Amino acid sequence: MSSSVASKASKKDQVDAIDQRIGALAKTTPKVFGAYGQLVQSVMKTGALDDKTKELMAVAISVSVRCEDCILYHTRAAIKLGVSEAEYVESLGVAIELGGGPSVVYGARALETFKALSED
Repeated sequence: MSSSVASKASKKDQVDAIDQRIGALAKTTPKVFGAYGQLVQSVMKTGALDDKTKELMAVAISVSVRCEDCILYHTRAAIKLGVSEAEYVESLGVAIELGGGPSVVYGARALETFKALSED
């Protein structure tokens, strides 16, 4: 198996694990996750900003705050919305501008995630 294929499988496994962890937490705190779910639906609803822009913002913030699981989760969502690699990389540039050196490291991780999750 090539490292590219292994990387893609690994990233997909990581995203699946995130879904499982969040699902388990949601079951133990249904009121909290009910309220959180309403917040997410309200914020992510198309308004002045479209869905792709909001997910790209989420990716950039995830890189800036150095949240690897957030990078995986929001990268998958961005890909599902049809974000191109060029759009994705541009959002990483914004994160790097605002986050400095640590965002460079997490931006590189995020790009690796995008490439792994968007391969066919």
